[in-house]
Order: sequence, then structure tokens, then C-alpha cells
Amino acid sequence: MLSVQFLVHNSGWNALLTKERAFFRQALKKTFSYLDLPRNKFTVSVVLTDDAEVHKLNKEYRGKDKPTNVLSFPQHEDLHDILAANDNGFELGDIVLALETIKAEAKEQKKTFKNHAVHLMVHGMLHLCGYDHMTDEQAREMEALEIAVLQELKIKNPYAV
Repeated sequence: MLSVQFLVHNSGWNALLTKERAFFRQALKKTFSYLDLPRNKFTVSVVLTDDAEVHKLNKEYRGKDKPTNVLSFPQHEDLHDILAANDNGFELGDIVLALETIKAEAKEQKKTFKNHAVHLMVHGMLHLCGYDHMTDEQAREMEALEIAVLQELKIKNPYAV
């Protein structure tokens, strides 16, 4: 079971969240269902914020002095901790999304803001569950999962040219 908490740090997200909260929650739960994790009580927080906050977090935690579209902060670094989660619940971590960057990327890539935001939530969720894209093999595995989840949500492959 996955519980999703949305934290709005920038009011620019309010209209989309009001309209799409259930869809966002469905996307995260669909992602979770693809993973071979115990079906215990898991929680994820989605922080909907702006470039300024993400820039600050990116600089502090990743040493990168610029905003980015999504940051993931896993509660635990070891996937074995997630697999050993007990029935009392388990906090997966936080997914942080930057409003202005996502809007600009969506426009540039000719995607809807909603679909791009959902893709980044799925991407962030996979990071929380131990997936990464540091090697070509890891990237292929992670992208394949993203594409599969998004396809079920009727969102086109975000990596197709």
C-alpha cells in the first residue's frame, strides 16, 4: 500500500494539483506496483515548489549551483532497508519538483505540463526505490520502467525523438 502526501510550497502548482491530484497519485501507485517490493505501508511525499527552492537544495545536497526539474531524497540509501520494511509503515522519501523548469522543459519538448510532471514524479519515485541511471545499463532499466508505467497512464514515451 502506498500513501502519497502532496506539499505545496509554490501556489503555481495549485490549479494543476486541484485538477490532477488523483492522476498524480495513480501514477505513483502504478510505479510502485511495478516494483518487487513488499506490500506493506509505504509513504512518499511530493513537494511542489519552484526553481529557487530546488536550486538551493541542488546546491546544498548535490553541489550543483542551478535548479533542476526533479530531486529525490530517499529516506534510506539501501534498497534492502525498503525490502525489510515492517508492517508499521515505511517512509520512502521526498520527490521535489521545480515549477518553472518543468514548465519550460514541457514547452521546449512539446509536451503537456501535466504529462511532463507525471513523468518526473515516476522518475523520482524510481530513485526513491533504489533505481539510478549512472551507467547505460541502469539508465536502460530505469527508462524501460518509466516508459511502461507512462504507457499504462496513456502518456507517450518521453524518450522518443
